[in-house]
Amino acid sequence: MNRVQRGFTLLELLVVIVIIGLLAGYVAPRYFSQVGKSEVQVARAQIDALEKAVDQYRLDNRRYPTSEEGLAAVQSYLKKSVPNDPWGRPYVYQIPGDKAEYTVLSYGRDGKPGGTGEDADIGVNQVVAAKATVN
Repeated sequence: MNRVQRGFTLLELLVVIVIIGLLAGYVAPRYFSQVGKSEVQVARAQIDALEKAVDQYRLDNRRYPTSEEGLAAVQSYLKKSVPNDPWGRPYVYQIPGDKAEYTVLSYGRDGKPGGTGEDADIGVNQVVAAKATVN
């Protein structure tokens, strides 16, 4: 009796596994870099919304929230609760800010001041010019 066996040899399976590993090694870093970029974009959009809420608070109360009040003071100006940054940490509110009257920022992926790339601080300083009123 002459039986013909069908199936894959161990060598063929190893070749396929190596090819899948190479493809995963090529695709995964590109995918995860896009995830990091989208987290930065989400942080910028949330900071923009928080800064608008802080500005609206100032219009209504003639002052910015104090450091003690923080971003919780602008809760009523947001559609949802004050969000954490995409990495799960609260946004930083500083008054006075470094370059403006206030600063809203995220310390990025690493949660520490400074850094580069996805670890860099994310924030847009609002420069609010005080206008003199003439009576």
